[in-house]
Amino acid sequence: MRILVLARKPSLYSHARLVEAAKKRGHEIRIVNTLRCYMNISSHRPEVRYQGERLEGFDAVIPRIGASITFYGMAVVRQFEMQGVYCVNESVAIGRSRDKLRSLQLLARKGIGLPVTGFAHSPGDSDDLIRIAGGAPLVIKLLEGTHGRGVVLADTYNAAKSVIESFGALDAYFMTQEFIKEAGGADIRAFVIGGKVVAAMKRQGKKGEFRSNLHRGGSATAIRITPEERSTAVRAAKTLGLNIAGVDMLRSNHGPVVMEVNSSPGLEGIEGATGKDIAGAIIEFIEKNARPNRTRTKGKG
Repeated sequence: MRILVLARKPSLYSHARLVEAAKKRGHEIRIVNTLRCYMNISSHRPEVRYQGERLEGFDAVIPRIGASITFYGMAVVRQFEMQGVYCVNESVAIGRSRDKLRSLQLLARKGIGLPVTGFAHSPGDSDDLIRIAGGAPLVIKLLEGTHGRGVVLADTYNAAKSVIESFGALDAYFMTQEFIKEAGGADIRAFVIGGKVVAAMKRQGKKGEFRSNLHRGGSATAIRITPEERSTAVRAAKTLGLNIAGVDMLRSNHGPVVMEVNSSPGLEGIEGATGKDIAGAIIEFIEKNARPNRTRTKGKG
């Protein structure tokens, strides 16, 4: 098979592992910089071009699109979908996952466990927003934050009001969210491929840090998740339409709650913690599912 990876940094662990796994299984694989792709948008012969050549003849595309280039990355993926190329995660699903508000609304509609969340633009109703989240302590998030940036734990009512007013002054959209104290600064990343959890790890924030992101110094260990957690992760990925996803959950007193569903989950942490060949599992999934014109949305939406 011929596989194309859309990624800006070929040297990253995740991308290098995908190349290694594909070659090991006898496939041809190529990485191109998503932002260097450009498009010929036509009715009869839509094209994606790269450095003067037409990108064609690929059996599958693996989008590894960073949050900062979501808009352009989705456009490139859509163009491949219009050509009938199988995309492991489709453009519509990537867009759902990157829109934090929309993803939470879709998950809530399906009855998937979530922390109680308020959403606003104006700080004028901060008292009610704090009450919605169950009062202090509570978590306040910028809608566009990633890797734990733009996320604040407000320990008191006055601190929460101050943060909300500051975010309001930035003319930013923000969420107030229930603080799951019993999680103890840890979360679970369940790696879903093709409707199955293939690996799971517990991420523990460093001492004094409520955010468990590995980018912020957290540690990762393999973990055995419960059937309810496994079902929640699978349902969350399916609800957003993702074939490959990292589903982040907290263990609360009322069961697992989903914090985020990542459409381009990293491989280094999960492979290091579990010892599992996640890159190989992704390539195996492509072998079983990549067919021309199998994209559900075909670039629509």
